[in-house]
Amino acid sequence: MTDVFGIPGGAILPTYDPLMDSSTVNHILVRHEQGAGHAAQGYAMVTGEVGVCFATSGPGATNLVTPLADAHMDSVPMVAITGQVNAQVIGTDAFQEADIVGISTPITKHSFLVTDADTIPQVMAEAFHLASSGRPGPVLVDITKSAQTAKTTFSWPPKIELNGYRPVTRGHAKQVREAAKLIREARRPVFYLGGGVIKADASEEFRQLAESVGAPVVNTLMARGAFPDSHELNVGMPGMHGTVAAVAALQRSDLLITLGARFDDRVTGQLATFAPDAKVIHADVDPAEISKNRLADVPIVGSLKEIIPELDAAVADLFEKEGPRTWTAGGASCAVSRRPTRWAGPSRRTARSHRRRSSNASARPPVPKPSMWPASGSTRCGPPSSSTTSVPGSG
Repeated sequence: MTDVFGIPGGAILPTYDPLMDSSTVNHILVRHEQGAGHAAQGYAMVTGEVGVCFATSGPGATNLVTPLADAHMDSVPMVAITGQVNAQVIGTDAFQEADIVGISTPITKHSFLVTDADTIPQVMAEAFHLASSGRPGPVLVDITKSAQTAKTTFSWPPKIELNGYRPVTRGHAKQVREAAKLIREARRPVFYLGGGVIKADASEEFRQLAESVGAPVVNTLMARGAFPDSHELNVGMPGMHGTVAAVAALQRSDLLITLGARFDDRVTGQLATFAPDAKVIHADVDPAEISKNRLADVPIVGSLKEIIPELDAAVADLFEKEGPRTWTAGGASCAVSRRPTRWAGPSRRTARSHRRRSSNASARPPVPKPSMWPASGSTRCGPPSSSTTSVPGSG
């Protein structure tokens, strides 16, 4: 940690004093605690390191609620350090006392209350470990003023012991093989990409998998940048703010390869009607997200940094053993190799229909259908030609 964002106040002043003598920690003064929280959040998203912010007790701490909630929703690694009244007066409604630990518990990965100076090194090490491991998220450390001013013997590094917290990083090999089988058997697979790919720093690994399978890629708002927008397989962002091509790809798919996404309501709309014919492969580092909104046919718990290369290898192994697959869509069939350069995925291009009233025209022109997989009765198995039309308004 080299940078912190904050604003001093009475209950956090003892922590600020050593900063005057520090040559390694740079403090950025803000004008409001909420600004400190959002700055730490942005710092973490840009650098990949844990963002840190300071605030005093009471109103200073409660001003961090919105940044903590935002970081929790977006899985941003952040440690918020707040001052608290003296341990002896906690619970007496002392001046600027607020139960920030209780307030922040639903919107943080974990919250600590430190009343003993001897435990500060241990708690800080655990806080940074929690914030940055597994599914990243915000952690709050509330330190009483009496603990900040007490004398203690500093010991580092402490041994981190968090009972019950052991994030799974490697996916189950059998589940990975089952996922590979579904991918090979699918006729209209779609990659549904979430922010977990970015959190896991697995963008390059995913690109190799996407190009190996050749299926269209849909990326959520949190996954923007994980896969190039300019790539021919990218059909854009799904949901109510996304492209028509992306929505159509999901709705008409028979397999959703979901990586680090959570089936958010902005993407799915009504869950009962979302991708009704699709089976689901769901890989995520957080087991609580799997089958939370949409039942997963093949769940895989682990880090995408490890799961994606394993899945790519499993798919390649199937293609080698069983040869090119034959996939059909509405009567058309195609032989697809491991590097299916001729996969006819959804097109992002659109043909906007300018409906102009004319005294000679008695009917409006028909709305062109999207270019997805080969249409019914078609025998062409290449990428859409320049004359292919897509859904109007999807660009």
